[in-house]
Amino acid sequence: MTSKEVGKRFSRLLARQALFFCSLIVKFLPRGWLCGFADFIAILGYYIAVKQRNIAQESLSIAFADSLEQKEITRIAQSCFRNMAKSGVEMLYTMDNPELSKELVVIEGQEHLDQAFSKGNGVIAVSAHFGNFPLALTRLKQEGYGVNVILRRMRDDKVEEFLESRRRKVGINFIHSAPRQACVDDSVKALRRNEILFIQLDQNFGTAGVFVNFFGRQAATATGPVVFALRTGAAIVPLFIVRQADGRHKLIIEPQVEIEKKDAPDETLRYNIQKITLIIESYIRKYPQEWGWIHRRWKSRPSS
Repeated sequence: MTSKEVGKRFSRLLARQALFFCSLIVKFLPRGWLCGFADFIAILGYYIAVKQRNIAQESLSIAFADSLEQKEITRIAQSCFRNMAKSGVEMLYTMDNPELSKELVVIEGQEHLDQAFSKGNGVIAVSAHFGNFPLALTRLKQEGYGVNVILRRMRDDKVEEFLESRRRKVGINFIHSAPRQACVDDSVKALRRNEILFIQLDQNFGTAGVFVNFFGRQAATATGPVVFALRTGAAIVPLFIVRQADGRHKLIIEPQVEIEKKDAPDETLRYNIQKITLIIESYIRKYPQEWGWIHRRWKSRPSS
């Protein structure tokens, strides 16, 4: 085993134990102290997770190269860590107390979701790693919707088991992104049950997707939402959850995105994924502190 592999295993062990420890603290900590505990984790994470901090600042510099000074980029990166810590603490807390999501989240635009459901083909809810998205899913489940989410399997099996048990407790159905055919089959079944299929469309997708413009730079993007919509007739509805000044959240549900067909199938995919990506970008521009900047979104580059 190489020193690099040893380092990765040790990092995963630390992350796992930190998650279990935080979960235990959140379980017994008075609710009024959760925000302070999250701030402590955020400060600790910002200074310890040097790699992720550097990626966040690098990503912000790419996105806002012409509009933000370094001081503002640093401020947003710190706010990003703070929001991720708060979301993590809230996630652990509400997974044990899912009914509290009604108190924590107000919904704006629910009529758009209900109108999409009236067609009977399910709803593809597109979003990003933006805000406290697990809380958004819990809130939708509490409203009585069937909720399914496509997720990558965690590298740490024990962490995966820990999170899976809590998602089951909330009632959220998870669909692993691999193996691919099982993911496709389970996703189609969810839509045919006239349920929500939640897809985050903001991660680097290598060479398997399409390249679209994201903050003025080409980004490799998955095509799943448009592929599923064309196959099943499901409606595509963007939604985003935004933290409010009082510590609560607003779940904003946008009107359905209409699929526009082009002469070639590939162009149909690219055109509509670009349209959805621009909606995601508009929310990130408006609430930059809510997005997970620690991901290398532009890592893959077009071949020509």
